[in-house]
Amino acid sequence: MQNGLRTVKSRTEPHVGVVITDIQKPRAVRAAVVAAASLAMASGALLAAGPSQAAAGAAAPAAKTIAGSHPAWATPAGDAGSVPAGTEITGTVYLAGQDPAGLTAYATAVSDPASASYGQFLSPAQYQARFGATSAQIHAVTAWATGAGLKVVGSTEHAITVRGTDAAITKAFGTAIHQYRVGGQLRHAPARDVTVPASVSSAILGVNGLSSAGTRARPDSIRVDDTPGAAAKGTLVQKSGGTLPTTATCSDYWGQKSTTAGPAGYSKGATPFDQCSFYPSQLRKAYGITASGLTGKGATIAIVDAYGSSTMLADADQYAVNHGDKAFRNGQYTEHVDPSQWRDQDLCGGPEGWAPEEALDVEMAHGLAPDAKVVYVGADSCNDDDLLSAITTIVDQHLADVVSNSWGEIMHTTDNLDVSASEIAAYEQVFKQAAAEGIGIGFSAGDCGDSSPLAAATGANCQPDTARAQANWPDSDPWVTSVGGTALGIDSKSGSYGFETDMGTLRSNLSADGTSWVPAVPAPFYFGGGGGTSEDFAQPAYQRGSVPDSLSHTLMTGAHSRAAKRVTPDVSMVGDLYTSVLVGISDGADYSEGGYGGTSVSSPEFAAVQADALQARHHAIGFANPLLYAHPGQLRDVVDENAAQHARTPLSSIVDFGVINGSLTARLVAFGQDTSLNAVRGYDNATGLGTPTLSYLTGGRR
Repeated sequence: MQNGLRTVKSRTEPHVGVVITDIQKPRAVRAAVVAAASLAMASGALLAAGPSQAAAGAAAPAAKTIAGSHPAWATPAGDAGSVPAGTEITGTVYLAGQDPAGLTAYATAVSDPASASYGQFLSPAQYQARFGATSAQIHAVTAWATGAGLKVVGSTEHAITVRGTDAAITKAFGTAIHQYRVGGQLRHAPARDVTVPASVSSAILGVNGLSSAGTRARPDSIRVDDTPGAAAKGTLVQKSGGTLPTTATCSDYWGQKSTTAGPAGYSKGATPFDQCSFYPSQLRKAYGITASGLTGKGATIAIVDAYGSSTMLADADQYAVNHGDKAFRNGQYTEHVDPSQWRDQDLCGGPEGWAPEEALDVEMAHGLAPDAKVVYVGADSCNDDDLLSAITTIVDQHLADVVSNSWGEIMHTTDNLDVSASEIAAYEQVFKQAAAEGIGIGFSAGDCGDSSPLAAATGANCQPDTARAQANWPDSDPWVTSVGGTALGIDSKSGSYGFETDMGTLRSNLSADGTSWVPAVPAPFYFGGGGGTSEDFAQPAYQRGSVPDSLSHTLMTGAHSRAAKRVTPDVSMVGDLYTSVLVGISDGADYSEGGYGGTSVSSPEFAAVQADALQARHHAIGFANPLLYAHPGQLRDVVDENAAQHARTPLSSIVDFGVINGSLTARLVAFGQDTSLNAVRGYDNATGLGTPTLSYLTGGRR
């Protein structure tokens, strides 16, 4: 048995070690603005064309300049000259494969329900034979790199990792490596965009890692602090003077309990207490899963996060049993985690920092598709290159039918540490491969609304270095499903669907003397689902006719774009911090449950819905966006106005934690306030096309 990987094969077997092969671990780089990408729908003739036909008549290759490989933060003003002689640098050369244009056409056609080729997916072996890098390409790139004095330290069908001195890097890539003063630190980067010679230019997709600045993703979830949870359902006993209850209080359904006590808030009359954190059976009923009879049987869901919890299986089993569901059966849950390869734990928060995200993702996937298999693939860090490696492992081995990613980042920062063009290209190649193989990939849309500096100033899960309002990444890539969030209200003890509004909350705290809300009403933005118009990606064909021109031609800054752009999210599900879900976790401590919110909740929920829908269809769905936009009527249109009318009062609630450390602790929360994003009739940039329904789940039933 080889060392490293912890793989859980069943609930009863101990953790055993094996090694995951073919995981690429290059360092990611933030560089200049990404070139626009688009999805052109392919014709049947184009789909039928093989690599030799696509290449016919092509001009002889020329030397290639890798746009954006000289990062924007490496300015002449900060140039401190060449790195010390002999400095060793590691870089990654991404391979283009045999037929990049043919891959785009094929992935588009098999994902389009209007195409005669819809659903004609490839196996990984068929993909590699038709579109993957050939042994000749790998040999040519390897020979070029070693001929320049570089050492190959890693090689897969997707990328070759090289290492060498600055002199060898300069010889290979045609540019010196300089040091630059950035934010009081010295960083190194190419002095200009790198070039690769004509002999290998057609084999190379991009070059990354020659800079010392890297990109790091973050989870899209946070815990409801001091949440009462489902078990804490206090009575409405009040202190004298009309104050709020002194015991933690929450409602089983929207409006079950309310109060006129406490300081004045958003409502003139009584304000409802928040709903107790949801558990899976409630969500299954609200979204029509229970009525459908679907359980995800026959489907496999993959979860990608960083690192891995040593107690994930035990926690998930305990959580399921606690809430009336079945634990994972023998062999239903597996892990691919290699602790011996973990790195950058201090920068990324380590396994402890990512454990709640992992628990949330696994438990929601299992909870909404209880018979689906779940495979957890833990990246070796939160660096973009390691997360890409985890996704690549899933796709290369076809480990799952649908993949949930509850992490992301902004693309444009105040110090120009932007996501590089080569990095985007490498991710997108794997996304297209997944589409060609019938694997759907989803990403959470983020928790900072429009990610503007104004939102980041008060938001609970924002990146403070955001340069401007923007759509997040990777969910804004046109080849993935962007999953946004909503706030959900359920009706009565039956648990039926009540209403939804966009995931955007304003939050105030009860003052120490209990007489006012701080900040005063209306409070500033606190937490909200991501979305908006991407300045980096062109509008994909599937959004034409569905996304209003007012969105696709208007950037988040308000500037007009002549060309239509990609808009996110595509769909949404509940994720609001104050209509939270319960999550069970131990990971080094006693098992406990608490409420969590974020589009990190929404992403695995939607992955589970896809598993349920796959069961109904008896075949893979693959890249879902063309199907979703072709049948918008199968989704529930979320409109903020409708939600407010249903609740019959301004949408707000009181989160009462009772007395904590001698003080009454409470929050006043307003819903449906997602920065500049709004849920309106039809497609919108807060909730996309809407949320799943029974009709969507069973629409393709056979």
